[in-house]
Amino acid sequence: MNFKDLLLIGAFALAGNAALAQTQAVTPASVAAKLQLRGDANDVVVPEIRIVRRNDVMVIQADLYNNKDSNRTAFYRFRWLDSVGNQVGDGESWKQVTVLGYQTQTLKTVAHHSSAVDFRLEMNVETP
Repeated sequence: MNFKDLLLIGAFALAGNAALAQTQAVTPASVAAKLQLRGDANDVVVPEIRIVRRNDVMVIQADLYNNKDSNRTAFYRFRWLDSVGNQVGDGESWKQVTVLGYQTQTLKTVAHHSSAVDFRLEMNVETP
């Protein structure tokens, strides 16, 4: 192999790493406003949250995506808020979910009361 071939191989390797970096998911600012992280997210992001009202009750679906190839364990709960920001109800217990490497896990929940008009997703991701 000559020097020109080595440069070409190096350029392809750099381009491949750049492509990988561009495909990593991120948490948009509008979604981040609904999150309360307890510690570091450890490469788990929330790229999308879907909110609908069915029968006057909020229904939430939040996607968690793992930007790494190793599995991550996340603990989460939803905190429901009324129109002035006060908590509705006693609060949910913590739940556990495993987010596999480079995979999406969808969290689904329904508000316990129709007076809930907003929410926060509290999340703690276990250190690898």
